[in-house]
Amino acid sequence: MVQEFRDFIAKGNMIDIAVGFIMGAAFTALVNSLVENVLMPIVAIPFGEPSFDDITWKVSDTIIPIGTFITALVAFLLVAIAVFLFIVKPYNAYKARTATDEDEDAGPSEIELLTQIRDSLTNTN
Repeated sequence: MVQEFRDFIAKGNMIDIAVGFIMGAAFTALVNSLVENVLMPIVAIPFGEPSFDDITWKVSDTIIPIGTFITALVAFLLVAIAVFLFIVKPYNAYKARTATDEDEDAGPSEIELLTQIRDSLTNTN
């Protein structure tokens, strides 16, 4: 059982997942810092402060802190914009630059190969 557990832990996929998880956590901290320390203060320029937490609705005796939701929504949108601008766009540009004609002329697709095999088998019978 111990050997089986060692084999499970030592598999490449498990290590890849662990590295990806750690890098994701570190990247999350980086993006959150960008949003909180750079982008939210920019949002504060027209509104006076980088948080909408003071906005509330009062219904009867209940106070609904809608501003907290608005702050979270703005932060989410800023994270999405940051990820798009700093990761997705550069990655797509890199893929477009490194794409070669070989990728397009790689040969027939799996469907085409299977069709050829099927046709060959039916012709020999």
